[in-house]
Amino acid sequence: MRKIMLAAFSAFAMLLPGSAMAQGNPPIRIGILVALEGAFAAGGADGVRNVELALKQINSTVGGRRIETVVAPTDTRPDTTVRMARKLIEQDKVDIIIGPLSGSEGIAMRDFAKTIPGNVVINGISGALETTWVDPAPNFYRFNLDGAQWGFGLGSYVVRQKNWRRVVSIAGDYSFGYTNFMGFAIDFCRAGGDIVQRFWHPLGQADFGAIIAQLPDNVDAIYLGLGGTDAINFLNQYQQAGERTRLIGGTIMADQTVLTARGRAKDVLRGTPTSGPFAVDNPDAAWQAYVKLYQDSFPANQRFPTPSLFGLGYYIATLAAIRGLEAVGGDLSNSQARFKEALNKIQLDSPIGRITLNENRQATGTVFINEVVEGTDGNLTNKMVGRTDNVTQTLGMTAEQYRAIGLPSRNVVDCARLRAGG
Repeated sequence: MRKIMLAAFSAFAMLLPGSAMAQGNPPIRIGILVALEGAFAAGGADGVRNVELALKQINSTVGGRRIETVVAPTDTRPDTTVRMARKLIEQDKVDIIIGPLSGSEGIAMRDFAKTIPGNVVINGISGALETTWVDPAPNFYRFNLDGAQWGFGLGSYVVRQKNWRRVVSIAGDYSFGYTNFMGFAIDFCRAGGDIVQRFWHPLGQADFGAIIAQLPDNVDAIYLGLGGTDAINFLNQYQQAGERTRLIGGTIMADQTVLTARGRAKDVLRGTPTSGPFAVDNPDAAWQAYVKLYQDSFPANQRFPTPSLFGLGYYIATLAAIRGLEAVGGDLSNSQARFKEALNKIQLDSPIGRITLNENRQATGTVFINEVVEGTDGNLTNKMVGRTDNVTQTLGMTAEQYRAIGLPSRNVVDCARLRAGG
């Protein structure tokens, strides 16, 4: 099945709107580095759909040059990601890479980008803080917020609106799991919350029995920093164990890839607050137009009801590439110098509002607070209950204050130290 899926995507890539060379000018070749195996395969597939969607809007042409695409599938492992990225550059001769999807992949691509200074890399949707915070690559751009930014606002919301002050956490034992939890924990602890116990679960490991058996009873809620099949496996086992503790969802916990999964175990998510880069019921005209375009462009049985977080990330990344290329008329000469300068200056009007980049080429933007509810069709969806605009990479702190907290890890954040101002 895995081989069939990868073959299908390879064939699909050749049929994307930009697969033919225009007369006269050479094409611009874009490599799509995306996870199509592992826990986030369904989200990766939506990423490919959204690249197609963005290119379709310009007929895959910019500055008189056609855009060709090559899909390079990964499995979220950094070594696989770098190998596929190297293939894109050395064998497929792409000019630009859009990707990757997962957190640890992003850190690996930051380092790989430094070996190809003449090529721009635009992040797909990976959210590890270190990718643009620690020794960033000058040719790596991230137009999505990082995982810590996505978690910001949720902690203070559950303390002030729900009066949930004692939580236990279960999160993915990898870079994005640490980063997303860190943003929540900083906000939660500063609002007066306490994290009484933390569990870390290896990405892609199906059995949560040992963790569920150790969950304490004297907490207000469980923070779940899981996504994809990991989230689905946990919910199934959690329900079977008869657990009923209230839940708080990390950014990828209540995404379309989870809410549309088969089975009823996901029903325990009703009432779960989450935070992330978008709200499905956002009334903003740009968001509504994007959702309609997505729905109209793909048959219902070949897409999610609304774009997933993963799809949105790849759409915005492709949109940024398009706007940068339009600004320079498709000129990628001189190691893409004008293209890089255009991306550095861009103020991107996107379906989720205006996105700007800081000195690390990292996005500043809006975080939405949502709660899982039952929709009018009887299926689960998210309802917007709040938003925080202009969330910076340092979460409103100075760079020195933010660095003092430490890099995302199993032990960051220390609530007592943070509340004491340390």
